Amino acid sequence: MQTQAVLLTGPKALEVRNVGLTAPGPQDIVVEIAHSGISTGTEKLFWSGDMPPFPGMGYPLVPGYEAMGEVVEAGADTGYRVGETVFVPGSNCFDGAFGLFGGAARRLVAQPGRVTRIDRGFGAEGALLALAATARHAMAGQGKAVPDLIIGHGTLGRLLARLTIAAGAPAPTVWELSPSRMTGANGYEVMHPDADPRRDYASIYDASGAPDMLNTLVGRLARGGEIVLAGFYTVPLSFAFPPAFMKEARLRVTAEWTSGDLTATRALVESGALSLAGLITHKADSTDATRAYETAFTDPDCLKMILNWKDAS
Repeated sequence: MQTQAVLLTGPKALEVRNVGLTAPGPQDIVVEIAHSGISTGTEKLFWSGDMPPFPGMGYPLVPGYEAMGEVVEAGADTGYRVGETVFVPGSNCFDGAFGLFGGAARRLVAQPGRVTRIDRGFGAEGALLALAATARHAMAGQGKAVPDLIIGHGTLGRLLARLTIAAGAPAPTVWELSPSRMTGANGYEVMHPDADPRRDYASIYDASGAPDMLNTLVGRLARGGEIVLAGFYTVPLSFAFPPAFMKEARLRVTAEWTSGDLTATRALVESGALSLAGLITHKADSTDATRAYETAFTDPDCLKMILNWKDAS
């Protein structure tokens, strides 16, 4: 079996070409991908060559962990049926290419425990479930507080704000530096940091990934407040100790979503409590992936780029 896939052969060296697929077994499903998303966090770091060493990392690499499509083959032991719509968070099913993420391909072989059924009506927005689940993972669970300040009004920052409101908590404040990203808020306020006089935030979530923000954020904390690092940071982080000592500041690092987060997020979307609308700003045919990835990573107006595999010639 072969499939068309996005292949990163090195930093900023990207093409769409045929790659081999491992043969599916009785415990595998085969998914024809309709849409896949481009992550401006981890995928950008692979594209730029700035990603620190990761187990399973190397070139050539099939990127992507946001994909949705239709089951076209289902092994007897999977519990899935042909025709079901599923979300796929990538797959390591390629011959001759690393599949650390492996979602940016026309066809994927996946194990049923790695996918989740979704409503066909989600359309391209179904590819956003992983990012929404990442936001949910940062907030949900024992000992976690919802944000009252969010840094960055990109896709992750917007999802954090929407989930906060969906939880019935007070609307958070969001900081954003880019004028083009200050729009699109619904029920919460977006402002430049210089316009915000508050210095008593109990829970600050950084969704920007900026490595030089910690001292600023410590200065905005209430005593005993928490800073949640929800971005991905490629350089060592540091902060001045005395201000953090005076505030008794706490730091928490949040990682990727779990299957429970994905299930809970899907339920929130299906119930209407969480909207994924307005997050996809750009779409491109998979055949134009080289331009699409560059746009996703360099155009500040691009919140989320979606590749269309279904209708590409």
